[in-house]
Amino acid sequence: MPKPQSVSRDRVVALLAAATQRRVAVVGDAMLDVYLHGDVDRISPEAPVPVVRVRERRHALGGAGNVAQNVRAVGAHCHLVAAIGDDPGGTRLCSMLGEIDASVESLVTVERPTTTKTRIVARSQQVVRVDEEEDADLDGAEVERLLAAVAQAVERADALVLEDYNKGVLVPRVISAAIQAARAKAIPIVVDPKYRNFFLYRGATIFKPNRRELEAALGAAVDLEHPKALPATFERLGVDNLLLTLGERGMMLIASDGEIMHVPTTAREVYDVVGAGDTVTAYLAAILSAGGSPAEAAVIANYAAGVEVGKLGAATVSPEEVMEAYDAAAVEGSDSGTR
Repeated sequence: MPKPQSVSRDRVVALLAAATQRRVAVVGDAMLDVYLHGDVDRISPEAPVPVVRVRERRHALGGAGNVAQNVRAVGAHCHLVAAIGDDPGGTRLCSMLGEIDASVESLVTVERPTTTKTRIVARSQQVVRVDEEEDADLDGAEVERLLAAVAQAVERADALVLEDYNKGVLVPRVISAAIQAARAKAIPIVVDPKYRNFFLYRGATIFKPNRRELEAALGAAVDLEHPKALPATFERLGVDNLLLTLGERGMMLIASDGEIMHVPTTAREVYDVVGAGDTVTAYLAAILSAGGSPAEAAVIANYAAGVEVGKLGAATVSPEEVMEAYDAAAVEGSDSGTR
């Protein structure tokens, strides 16, 4: 596997350019994020809580929706398969996807509210978050409609993302059908898992939990300095590559043959880590769809993550910003080599 800076500039440029001609199917839990920004001047007379006078209301795509908009930011086409409610939140989510030219034809309307997370923020501090959702597994006719949408989206795709937030879309039948369809087409599969179905993603190209999620699922600590137990982990997971996100330590890509590549963080300033994982997932899928290796995809996604954490909130990262980060890292590496 290449070291981070050994992916040549020409190769990065070529992969980013090729990605703009590819299609990525994103299957998972889409959410609507609502931010209410205001001021606090007094405590409520009704209860010992602050009264927030709202000055601004902002909407953002969350969950699989944020992955979809990051795929579009790369320049790739995106088909999002997700469940929404027949409600204002679902309407708003569709409208926002339309604004970024992401396909909405694979969204399935179900008899539950659109997952909506409302954050009330005063003086740059989050006061409270309100979640409106039903997170039980979907079943019956709604799953059948999801399966039809998955089959159609994967048929058109050059890569598949499974983005699980345990909100009911990625039930075992949907996971199995999506992976089988993608493997039949021989397209790469990127999985961002959660605890509920952690061991149901056999066949994934890149499996991307964070270290805490992996350890919780395995019921044991993972010693990355002495990874002798990793073969047994791969046997349980049945995936080709494990990409562990390690926060300020960057990422570690571990292949099923035991080869390990550490990708150190490239972030210069960290303002907000929210959404960085979605950016990584989107770039992994886009670069793999363009013909990049898992190692090349991890390196490029790491540069994208380094840019994203320098922005406030869940933000997107353009190929131009990735190249700026790559060039800056190359200059810093050259400077340090001459000292």
